[in-house]
Amino acid sequence: MLKREENERVTRSGPGTPLGSLMRAYWQPAALVSEMSPERQVKPVRLLGEDLVLFRKPDKTWGLVGRFCAHRGVDLAFARHEEGGLRCLYHGWLYGADGRCKEQPAEPAHSRFAEKVRIPSYPCVERNGIVFAYLGEGDPPPLPGYDALEAPEEFTFAFKGLWECNWLQGLEGGIDPSHVSFLHRFIDEDPREVYGQQFSEIVEGTGQKLSKLVGDAYRPDIEVEEAEHGLRVYALRQLTEEVKHVRITNLVFPNAFVVPFGNSKVFIQWHVPVDDFNHYWYMIFYDFAEQTDKQTLLQQRLTEVSLPDYRPLRNRENNWGYDPAEQRDLTYTGMGLDINVHDQWAVESMGRIQDRTVERLGISDRAVTANRRMLLRAIDAFADGGTVPARTGDLDGPLAVDTIAPTADWEATWRRREQERRDASPWAGEKERQNVAQR
Repeated sequence: MLKREENERVTRSGPGTPLGSLMRAYWQPAALVSEMSPERQVKPVRLLGEDLVLFRKPDKTWGLVGRFCAHRGVDLAFARHEEGGLRCLYHGWLYGADGRCKEQPAEPAHSRFAEKVRIPSYPCVERNGIVFAYLGEGDPPPLPGYDALEAPEEFTFAFKGLWECNWLQGLEGGIDPSHVSFLHRFIDEDPREVYGQQFSEIVEGTGQKLSKLVGDAYRPDIEVEEAEHGLRVYALRQLTEEVKHVRITNLVFPNAFVVPFGNSKVFIQWHVPVDDFNHYWYMIFYDFAEQTDKQTLLQQRLTEVSLPDYRPLRNRENNWGYDPAEQRDLTYTGMGLDINVHDQWAVESMGRIQDRTVERLGISDRAVTANRRMLLRAIDAFADGGTVPARTGDLDGPLAVDTIAPTADWEATWRRREQERRDASPWAGEKERQNVAQR
C-alpha cells in the first residue's frame, strides 16, 4: 500500500505538480492521425490537464497551441485554419504554430502589440499513426527508437480508447502478469478472432490456446528487473518438470507497457492523462512477420467505441455490459469478448482515483510495487535536477516474448528465439543490422 501523500504524488499530473512536471519531460501521445477530419485538420485536445488545439501545418507537420485566445479568451478550437496557423473568429488575431501572435487586424497599423503576445505552444512529431507532443521545458529529448516507432507504417496499426479513471490504474493493469489467468479466461472454448487473438492463438509447442494455458497455470513465478526502458517483467509458468511457459512484458517508463500479442505480434500501449480522473490509452500494434490489415482492425475496434470521444460502448453507466448468463457459460467476466473491456472494468471499478492506502499487495504484485518505487524515485530526482529513466534516444525494443522453453535453459532459449524472429522479419532484422553497423 501507499501512504496518502504518496498516492497523491503518483496520480496528480496537472500543470505544476511534481508528477506532471516529470511526465511532461517525455513525449506523450496527443491524438491519432486518423481522428483528424480531412475537411478540417484542427482538433481540441486535453492533455495532462491542459486545454490545447492540435492542427496540421502546410508542410504536413503539426502545431499544438493553447486553446484560448490571449485577447478575450475565445475558444481557438473554432478558429479559422489559415496562413499556417489559427485565426480567432472574434477579432481576427492570428497565431502561428509557435504560439506567437502574428496579426491583430483591429490594432493601429503601427502597433507592435502583437510582438508581446504569445499563447502556449508545444513541439509535435508524428509516428505510425500517432501525433506525439512534448509539453516539457527546454529542448525535447530524442524520440526513442522503440520497435513500435521504428517499424514501417504498413506493419503497424494505431488506435485509442477513453477510460474514466486515473492513468496509473490503467498502466498498473498492463504490467500485472497474473491477472490474465483469471480476467481474460473462458469457461468453454475461446471464440475470439482478430482483436484479442493473443489469447486465442495456439502457443507454439503446446497445442493449447494461450487463454487455456495461462488459465490452467494460474500461479506464475514473477520476476522483475530494471532495464534501460524501465522494467522487464517475467511471468514463468511451470507446465511440466521439463518445460516452462515464458511470457515477458515490459514497463516503458513512465506511462507505457509492451506486451506480446501472439507469435509474431506485439503492442505498446501508453496511458495518457486527460486529467486526474480520465485518461486515454494509445496503442500501436506491430507485426514482425506480416503487414497489418488496418481496415479489418479498425472496423473491429469501431464496433466497441463511440466517436468522437472513443468512449467504450460498454462502460460504467451500463455496468460494462455485464451479463450473468454469459459469465456462467462463456467468459469469466460476463462482459463480452473484448479484452479491453475486461481491463477497463477492472481499473474503472476501483473509482476515479484508486485509494492505494487500503490495498493489500502480495508477491504476485512485484511489478506493480517495483514501478511505484521507480516512479516515486523519479519524481523526486526530476524535481532535484537529477537523472530519470528512459529519457535517451538510443533505446530500442523492448523485447516482448511469449514462448515455451526447456526449464534448464529457458533464458537462453527465449533470447535465441527472439533473435530468430527478428532475423526473419522483413523490417526488424534490417533495422538491427543497421544498428550494429552504426555501432
